[in-house]
Amino acid sequence: MIKVVGAVFVRGQTVFSAQRPDGKALGGYWEFPGGKIEEGEAPEEALARELVEELECEAIVGEKIVSTEYEYEFGTVELTTFYCTLKEKEPTLLEHQDAKWIPVESLQDLEWAPADIPAVDMIRRDLISD
Repeated sequence: MIKVVGAVFVRGQTVFSAQRPDGKALGGYWEFPGGKIEEGEAPEEALARELVEELECEAIVGEKIVSTEYEYEFGTVELTTFYCTLKEKEPTLLEHQDAKWIPVESLQDLEWAPADIPAVDMIRRDLISD
């Protein structure tokens, strides 16, 4: 079991999404940025650390959205996503090949990594008012 965390940054009616680099596992898929939880780390601590390492940005980790499991060829991933708020600096791509702020209504138009899809559905449900 590979335990990972992902950040969901919301700005108005847009959500930050990042594209995994070609040539790496799940290359080309979109995801909520984050990474692996290290031994002894709380999920929130891991997420704050990973955001500094991968995006050179600091964030306030907020409410948990969902935890999901997905079995890939390389192993089973347990992804826990959290709503996050950027402290100051905009994300700088160090690990991803692309990123964008996408309207909530268009989230389903991206090709998401399978483990991220349940979070996408919950975010849409949370943020799109009827």
